[in-house]
Amino acid sequence: MGATTARLVSPHDGTAGFLGSIGVRFMIDGEEAGERFSLVEHPMSARALAAPLHRHTREDEYSYVTEGRVGALLGDEVLIGEPGDLIFKPRNQWHTFWNAGEEPARLLEIISPAGFERFFAELVDLGGVTQADPQTLAELCARYELEMNPDSVPELLQRFELRFPGEPI
Repeated sequence: MGATTARLVSPHDGTAGFLGSIGVRFMIDGEEAGERFSLVEHPMSARALAAPLHRHTREDEYSYVTEGRVGALLGDEVLIGEPGDLIFKPRNQWHTFWNAGEEPARLLEIISPAGFERFFAELVDLGGVTQADPQTLAELCARYELEMNPDSVPELLQRFELRFPGEPI
């Protein structure tokens, strides 16, 4: 377990990448936080779907909206968060999220416990969800105990008037 030290994370600190539909900026990794949590930022282009429906078995996600409007489908419930809102995505629940507006959106994502930020790092290295070999992506999901339903994308795009993939911002 790494040592936790105080530090300031400025708006331009951290490594950034593209997950194939939305961006990711790594702000605090699990090692730095004693594996208790990690923090990433997700910038999203207008109307971008973040990911197919998926379900985490090991971690909860807390999405704090800092810019724009962010939609989330949690089970059968649809939520729209605006700046200052927090969307809680508990483990073992099918969910996805998206930019619900015509302008860029941005959220801070707390992942607890830590570890899933490494999935994002590996996905960036694969070129994102849209460029990754399907078998390699399936193996990556299995390693992180993530279930993903790629067949959900067309219905999500139509239902919420979204784009997939999104564009880097």
